[in-house]
Amino acid sequence: MNRSPALVSFDRHAGWLAALCCVLAVLGFAAALPDFSHRQHPPALLGAHGIPHALAFNLLAFVVPGLLAAWLYARLRDRLPPHAGRRAAVGAWMLVISALAFAAQGLWPLDPAELDGAISQRHTAAWLLWWLAFAPGALLLGAGLYRRAPSRGVAIAFLAAGALTVLLNLLPTSWLPGPIAQRLVMLLWLACLAMASRVR
Repeated sequence: MNRSPALVSFDRHAGWLAALCCVLAVLGFAAALPDFSHRQHPPALLGAHGIPHALAFNLLAFVVPGLLAAWLYARLRDRLPPHAGRRAAVGAWMLVISALAFAAQGLWPLDPAELDGAISQRHTAAWLLWWLAFAPGALLLGAGLYRRAPSRGVAIAFLAAGALTVLLNLLPTSWLPGPIAQRLVMLLWLACLAMASRVR
């Protein structure tokens, strides 16, 4: 594996850059769109067809963070500590898949005029693949890293994020509105990116 100082430094900051880019994009573009409500509307609506600056939002909120995350988890797979084992390696690859699916949400934006159409269905499929790969990936990576103290804090964070992701997606919308649940899962995913940069 290439361990040049520039790449090592980038690895340490890629997760934070991805998280910051996504959060600022959601907050900034939402503030600029009248009538947008974080309680009532999914984040993907900011990048839907016909919405002003949708392309910029999709790039900054989905594509760039997703590609940074895929890079980070692929690199993490190569630098896992020896004690992590096969489970952690499989988990890291599942997180790469999750990251690419996150990026795909920006390539296949929603179509508000035809939510059941092919374009919107592709976006929905990418969203499902994103969290369905993230939850077991986080659990497997966390289980592998938990064995030794130096990485135990990161392991607990991934285990908690994986379990909470499943719980949030199973809760009925009468208990927790869908847009809120989506944002919480997104925050868990972004938090894991920041934590992944700490694995040495």
